[in-house]
Formats: sequence, structure tokens, C-alpha cells
Amino acid sequence: MVISGFLLGFCPWATEDQPSKESLESMLKISSFVDGFRNTGAVLAMLCLVLLSNCGCSPSESASTTKVRTLKNVSYDPTRELYDEFNKVFAEHWQSTHNEVIEFAQSHGGSGKQARAVIEGLDADVVSLALSGDIDAIAEKTSALASTWQKNFPNNSSPYTSTIVFLVRQGNPKGIKDWADLTRDGIEVITPNPKTGGGARWNYLAAWGYALSSQLGDLSKLKDANESDSVAKATQYAKEFIAKLYSNVPILDTSARAATNTFVQRQIGDVLITWENEAYLALRESADAQVELVIPSISILAEPPVAVVDQYAQAHGNTELAKAYVDYLYSDEGQRIVAKHFYRPRRSEVVPAETMQRFAEVKLFELTDIVSDWREAQETHFKDRSGVFDQVYSSKAQ
Repeated sequence: MVISGFLLGFCPWATEDQPSKESLESMLKISSFVDGFRNTGAVLAMLCLVLLSNCGCSPSESASTTKVRTLKNVSYDPTRELYDEFNKVFAEHWQSTHNEVIEFAQSHGGSGKQARAVIEGLDADVVSLALSGDIDAIAEKTSALASTWQKNFPNNSSPYTSTIVFLVRQGNPKGIKDWADLTRDGIEVITPNPKTGGGARWNYLAAWGYALSSQLGDLSKLKDANESDSVAKATQYAKEFIAKLYSNVPILDTSARAATNTFVQRQIGDVLITWENEAYLALRESADAQVELVIPSISILAEPPVAVVDQYAQAHGNTELAKAYVDYLYSDEGQRIVAKHFYRPRRSEVVPAETMQRFAEVKLFELTDIVSDWREAQETHFKDRSGVFDQVYSSKAQ
């Protein structure tokens, strides 16, 4: 036992099982043989080799004890840079606390397209999409997660927020200052297709809310039965406003990132409607692109959600891991990473003041100020053929 304990102290591949009688005899013979040796390192090496030959193990078999796991996060387009850093930091955190290596299968695309991919069988452990309506669609059509998924994490499962802003050419040669300027003749507007991209739907609804607000003054009138006549007139005006705005759109890209590339790299359009975080990223990454930021008078509070897809996470043995992953987005470190990548953190108190100063003050309305929920938004505005968008955009094509 003394020899076994001695070996365990210096040979990392030794086991705690007591050696056999034959092994002990072999070790004692070796010990007697090496009495003449003065090199302690040689003695230890020889003793380790004896034990390895008796236990049948090898350094290559036993040294690699760290478990490797894979987590799939299906996300929307502009979060590429955010999750590239966040995944690395979370992997380090998980390995230090669980001694497991995490590898990520990260997917990005238009939020609507990504939701459809999961509905059609893409087995995501986590979905981080542009709007809750896309995750609702997954819950309704697959039962892969409960319809109450938004209750599983704080802030309706939205660990960060954003809003919708404009990018214009350097010097703002077209004098674009607010939403109304996007309907002027001769203005080319770049915005993605709201049928395929979640950010595009936020863009559309931000413009719709502005149009209603410009007529009603106070969006609360939309829910006031005594204001029905005013609401009807404002709604008609908003339809005409949206029709004029989209008549100025030469290209409908499939996602926010594609639209950014069209505006910044291909130099098409006078103004880009986009996520705030996407605009700041373009300013940082494209210093030579000669664009600048314009904050409209009013915009929408965008709340991109994150959820665990229970069915797939459980099938992969990743339920605990996936929940911890989403939880870490709310942690101090997670919130600092969120803000670093130009998303507005939920817990601004844990983010350095100089980082928070980059976010401009803007008057924001919420989705529920203009519709009851995403289901109504989908039915009213984005439903195939009967939605407002298809009506106004098909009329453009004609």
C-alpha cells in the first residue's frame, strides 16, 4: 500500500486499486534493482511504467478526462458578433465550474427563416430570435417548447433590447431627419423584407407607430372607444404612409445584415432603416464607408427574446446546460458583453457608465401600444395576401 500510494502521488495514470501479489513482487524487485541508482527521476519513471503495464492503461487513454459537449444556438442575423464573444466567455465559465468543454453549433439568418428551419426540424437547444412571435410559432407548430416559454426567464425572456434607427450617407446630403423624410420623392430607402426578417418587422412597425402617433398625438387613443373616428382616420393615413415608404424601397433583402451590406458595401440607397446595434456596428467596422447615424423623433422598443427549446435540449442531454447558457446572458459579465456589442442591457447598473453613454435618448413606444401582441401584428400586417404589407407592396408591383 505504501508503494501504491507513492505511485499514485507521482503517476497520474495510476489507479487506486490495490496491486496484485505478482505486481507487488515485481515492484519490490524493481525497488531492489534501483537501489544503486541515484537519479530519483529515473526511479519514479520506472515505477510508473511497472504500474501501467500491470493496470493495462496508457497516458493517452487516461489523461483525457474532460467531457466535450455541443450546444446549438439558432439566432437571427445581427447577433453574429455578440454570440461569437459570448460563447467563448460562457465556455470558459462552464469549463471552470463543470470541467466540461463546450463547443457551439451557431446558426444565423433572417429571424423568420430561422424559426421556419426549427419548425422543419433543425434541432436547436436554444433559439435567440428577433421577436417573440417567431418563437411562438415554433411552440405552436412543433410543441418543442411550451407556449408559456416567456415565463422561464426575466423580462419575458429578453435579456437585452434595441430600437430602430437610420444610417445615412456622410453629411446627410438628402437632409433625412425623421420618418416622414423617408416618404419623400427621390429618396431610396433600404430595409429588408418583413416576411423573412424579424428586424424588418420591427422596422415596419416603428414606421407604422410613427404614422399613427403623428395623427393621434397619443397612442393610448388607439384603445379608447371614444376615439374610434380619429383612430380610423389615423389608420388609413398609416396605410398610405407605409405604402409611400415602401414604394421608395428598391430592394427587399432577406435579413437585416443583408440590407446593411446592400447599403454600406454596395452603396445602394440614401438611408438604411436598421437595428440600433447594427447601425453602431456598421459605424465601427466601416470607417471608410462614409455613413452616419440619425436618431428619429420616435421609435419602437425592440425586445429580442431567447428561449430553451425543451424537446431538443432534453434529447441532447443539454437541458441544464442550455438553461445556464441563457441565464448567463443576464449575469454581470453577460450584460457587459451585450452592451459592448451595442445592445441595450436590462441591467445597466452593471455596465460601465462610459459604455452606456453611447446609447442615445429616444422616445420609445412598445409593441403593445399599437397592437395587442405579435399574433395580431402577424394577422394584421404580415399575413400572406391579406396583411397590410402585402396589400401595399403588391400595389407597388402593379
